[in-house]
Amino acid sequence: MLAVLSNGPRLLRGTHSGALAALLVDRIEAVDGFFARYLPSASLALMVPGIVLLAALANQPFAALVLFCCGISVPVMQAIFGIGAAAAARRQFQALSRLQTRFVDRMRGIATIVLAGRSEDEALRIATAADELRVRTMRVLRVAFLSSAGLDCAMAVALVAIALHDGNAFLNPASMRSGHPIPVSHALFALLLVPEFFAPLRNFALAYQDRIQATTCAEALVGLPKRVVAGPLAAPAVVTDHVVPRAVELSFENVGFAWDKARGPVLDGLSFHVAAGETALLVGPSGAGKSTIIEMLLGFIQPDSGRVMINGTDLQSLDPGTLSGLIAWIGQKPTLFAGTLRENILFARPTAGKAAVDAALHVADLDELVATLPLGLETRIGEGGYGLSGGQGQRVAIARAMLRDAPLLLLDEPTAHLDPLTERSILVSLRRLAMHRTVLMASHSSAVLGFSGRHIQLLGSSLASKRGAA
Repeated sequence: MLAVLSNGPRLLRGTHSGALAALLVDRIEAVDGFFARYLPSASLALMVPGIVLLAALANQPFAALVLFCCGISVPVMQAIFGIGAAAAARRQFQALSRLQTRFVDRMRGIATIVLAGRSEDEALRIATAADELRVRTMRVLRVAFLSSAGLDCAMAVALVAIALHDGNAFLNPASMRSGHPIPVSHALFALLLVPEFFAPLRNFALAYQDRIQATTCAEALVGLPKRVVAGPLAAPAVVTDHVVPRAVELSFENVGFAWDKARGPVLDGLSFHVAAGETALLVGPSGAGKSTIIEMLLGFIQPDSGRVMINGTDLQSLDPGTLSGLIAWIGQKPTLFAGTLRENILFARPTAGKAAVDAALHVADLDELVATLPLGLETRIGEGGYGLSGGQGQRVAIARAMLRDAPLLLLDEPTAHLDPLTERSILVSLRRLAMHRTVLMASHSSAVLGFSGRHIQLLGSSLASKRGAA
């Protein structure tokens, strides 16, 4: 889990969040069964049958031979059925991941689905995915029952063989080498040893399914990225766990990227440089690659070609924790949680003191709003910012970014969906936030075009640069 949290967005490359949640929340429990049930059962399955065999050998050698032969067949059957069970478990995990992914996607787009009148169709598709999971789960159980049936057959064979041998000895004592019948007590003792011999093997067979489930989960966990060791940030500044430079240089060197190879590249040979403390605006029509550049800097995607450099160090070589400490990001719509305003603002830095919070409120122009609320910062808001307007929610995001105090500020359409009056007010707060920081803003708003800084014009795969308003 520590590796997952430390890798951040790098973990999500090519991995849906629903599938990741299914792995880390649902499937990780299978590992507990491996240590809690499988390993103890495997130890008992090795020791107890050996002890029972010694007792049977001292009482009746033939019974010991039968138990040994039937006992050897159990791991053979487990290996045969285990191959099928492992394949069935992998298919079940894939079906669970697909169901989780589909459900998360549909819940995120529930408003669009309802407005388009496709709710029944999507409900049927989810039902189909759930039915597929049911079928594959039953296949796993079928293999488990077959494994248990094989062990029952081995125990039945042992009981019948020992009973026939002892019965023949009673009916025909002359057939025995000693010429004497087997004592009744010895015969009953041999028969009673059979269930005791197979009891730990039965528990082992049941726990073997835990091993299969844990193996499937472990195979998926192995595919997750390992925790990245922190790498140094080159001159002119060095980032450690405690020291963060006030501003950083940013460079794109012949960067190319395509979401879909068939549709061609979004970025092709993109090169530009943003000096420390400079503000640069990415300007261009929708689809020109503005948000792609922002996502690349956040670490969600990586270039197909070229390099992205921060202070002369390749972005891919930076420790995710270090990169996270360098960047503050404000998007089109901030993510707000159900809780108090204070909790939502302190999400950026939970240990911040009152002075830092007050400064963040002033920069975001939230202090006047908070003063009018009966409970102030203890006022509760709903999930997604319910109770706040779009502009107020964006001001919470600005306060978070100020509290984070990162040297690199990324702004991705921060004034989208706002009315002109609110947009102008938000831009004033953003100018305060941008002071003494390196800023990269993506926008196609005419109001943002007046933002002080260098304009980088994106036209598909071509790029032009010009000075913006001072």
